[in-house]
Amino acid sequence: MTEQEIDSRAIGWTWFAAVMMWLIGAFHAIAGMVGIFTDEFYPDVPDYLFRFNSEVWGWTHLATGLVVFFAGAGILSGQLWARILAVVMVSLSILEAFVWLPVFPIWSVIIIAVGALVIWALTIHGHDIESLSTD
Repeated sequence: MTEQEIDSRAIGWTWFAAVMMWLIGAFHAIAGMVGIFTDEFYPDVPDYLFRFNSEVWGWTHLATGLVVFFAGAGILSGQLWARILAVVMVSLSILEAFVWLPVFPIWSVIIIAVGALVIWALTIHGHDIESLSTD
C-alpha cells in the first residue's frame, strides 16, 4: 500500500486510540495507587455483589492501568499482536469500569464510552498504521 492509498483520518483514529489508552491506563494506575495507599478513599456500597476493599480495587486498577498504557504504546508499532492485546485490555477495562459503576458512576461511564471509541478505532482503522509501518 502506498502512502497515497493510506487514509490520514484512519491514522488519526489509531493515534487517538493510542493516546486515549495512555490516558485511561494512567488514570486507572492513579486510581489504583490511591486505593493501595489510602484505605478510606473508595466509598462502601452496601449490598453490592462486587464489594471489595480499597486494596483489592487498587491492585486491580493498577495492574489494568499499566497493561492498558503499554498496550497503547504497542499500537503505534503497527503490529497485529499489539492491536489484539489493546482490544482485549480495553475490553477488560470496560468490564472493570462496569463493575466499578456503583462506586464512581460518572467516571465509569466516561471510561466505558472512551473505551468503546478506542475499540471501534482499532478494529476499523488499526490496520492502516500497520501498512504504514511496513513501507
